[in-house]
Amino acid sequence: MTKYDKVFNSPKTSEESLSPEEAVAAIATVTAIADSLIEDVDAESLAGILWEFEVFEEYSEDEITEIVDRLISIAEEEGIGPLFNTAKVSLSDELVLDGFAAGVIVLLDDELTIPKPKQAYLKKLQAALELEDEEAEEIIKEVIAAFKEAEDEEYTDDEDETVVIEDFSEQTYQSPLGNFTVPIPVDPQQGGRIQSQEGVVGFSDDIGTLLRIDYYPFPLEQLEELESVGQEEYLQTILVDKYVPQAIFANVPDASVEYTEYLENTLRGAYYVLIDMPKGSTISKQENNGTAIRLDAYRGLLTFISGEFLYIVSSQHSFINGETPDSVEEEAEDIKESILEFVETIEFT
Repeated sequence: MTKYDKVFNSPKTSEESLSPEEAVAAIATVTAIADSLIEDVDAESLAGILWEFEVFEEYSEDEITEIVDRLISIAEEEGIGPLFNTAKVSLSDELVLDGFAAGVIVLLDDELTIPKPKQAYLKKLQAALELEDEEAEEIIKEVIAAFKEAEDEEYTDDEDETVVIEDFSEQTYQSPLGNFTVPIPVDPQQGGRIQSQEGVVGFSDDIGTLLRIDYYPFPLEQLEELESVGQEEYLQTILVDKYVPQAIFANVPDASVEYTEYLENTLRGAYYVLIDMPKGSTISKQENNGTAIRLDAYRGLLTFISGEFLYIVSSQHSFINGETPDSVEEEAEDIKESILEFVETIEFT
């Protein structure tokens, strides 16, 4: 008995019927379950992937999530083999390639490749859907190309929004909103760059420096919430529950919060976190094959309120030339001190 017999060699079909579109979603669902526990499959994440398919353009993301939830329930009650068999016979001829593409997308890793342990499954899926090697290879290439194009567009959009400042003659950066000024902490001779867009400015260079200031007008209506829950909980929610997932976890999936601290007597109350960011540094190293790989890094973030603005100031420690990190406590303290030293140079107005 081989590893995937439960998927491809079951004699049973489900008692439930599926539309051709649901059959595409079922193949993605079966693929997600094949090497995992059913309870580990995230219906919302899977729905987000399927929502990008043209066949689901008439569906809302909530509707697709409901479909995936139903498919997971079928798999739990009847098994993934019967679910796959029903999906296979429910696919229309026009959607067979979409069904295979749905499996490919689920199997792709962060490097946009099919991991070797997953290739055997993909071969069996190809055979079960009766696709020729050339057809399968073409679908795989198209899926990967579409992901790369999306990444390139996202990068281009970010570049369009970001202004790179190369004139350091003033030696001081002033926020466009006039809420702070700060001496420029990087040197153009070391590749110093200033990247500014609405609500954020970042200072970086070629030797690993990253100092960033995010700033948001603090609406008066937020004062009630702050007073209700207390400053520590309020700042923690802003930083840990909102900013970090959106700004870091979304871009570095393996990142994790390693240290948190409320600094009651600093800046009239500030909240600090340390994030472990595997392959999440802003600088990269060149591999022998010519590809650029982002370095590992720790990033510290400090949030506080000053005047009518909420600030999040961050700094990173990238591990260059095989450098290994100190203990979490030591890294947290070192990066916190570098942020506080930087904050002392900021003049808030």
